[in-house]
Amino acid sequence: MAAADEKWAFIVNPVSGNGYAKKHLQHIKDKIQNSGIEAETVLTEKKGHAADLAADFADKGFNNIIAVGGDGTVNEIVRGIIDKDVTLGVVPAGTGNDFVQIPGFKGNFTEEDWKTFFDKNTIKMDVGRCNGNYFLNGMGLGFDAQVAAENYTEGDKVKQGSASKYLWHIVKTLLFFKEKQMYSLINGNKEQTKCFINTISIGRRFAGGFYLTPKASANDGLLDVCMIKELAFPGRIKIFLKVPKGSHIDDPNVNYYQTDRLSLEFDEEVPYHLDGELFFASKFEVDILPEKLNLIYNPGGNHFFN
Repeated sequence: MAAADEKWAFIVNPVSGNGYAKKHLQHIKDKIQNSGIEAETVLTEKKGHAADLAADFADKGFNNIIAVGGDGTVNEIVRGIIDKDVTLGVVPAGTGNDFVQIPGFKGNFTEEDWKTFFDKNTIKMDVGRCNGNYFLNGMGLGFDAQVAAENYTEGDKVKQGSASKYLWHIVKTLLFFKEKQMYSLINGNKEQTKCFINTISIGRRFAGGFYLTPKASANDGLLDVCMIKELAFPGRIKIFLKVPKGSHIDDPNVNYYQTDRLSLEFDEEVPYHLDGELFFASKFEVDILPEKLNLIYNPGGNHFFN
């Protein structure tokens, strides 16, 4: 059981998981009350709000900052606490919930998960960084980033499309995506290539069940990189059938390696994502911050640590 003198803050994104977090808010509050800890619960109100709330709680002496939401919410909160002496915890309430696999919890907490969570076993984990922004699970360039870019509509605010629209963008991108020329500097070696997918990660799982980097460890001080070369449509389907089990890394069209930093450059701005959040750039400086974050994890679960 967590120490009684510790202060906990639960930052809840009410729109995560299509409103799942908001609908289960009372259940979460009941679990907090039953645990006997001192805690505050607050809802985010807009994009970026979680980072501000997390920083404010940390400055007020809260020891444990808990994200209740999806991977984007976790990423925001880390931006607010990255250089502060606090512990991060994650209660999954998003759609894919890929990050929570790293500390070894289930996508939906069971009674046993809640008990383990409040026992507060902690471990140090690495944090990735791209162009000054952080990622905890991974970043992606190529097919998956293009799907994300097309699924957003421009207006007064950036909004995600419907599930059917998202599926259409996946099919369309599989058929018509054109790989762009990429220049990379990796461990002192300069290479020129075109990639269908370029995933750089700390975690192993993406999009709810695709193990693009199945060898990744979250505390080895290394980024796992999976570069899938330019492919025609039949080759894309063949690779996708292998990814759920991680067997794609043995395919001759896949370059899989580990590094602590790399530089990438394109001739034009391209979309990329950090833990699912969309950005655009033409140059990328990527590195890793070893054991930068203190994280609540499940020592008995299928976690992604050495």
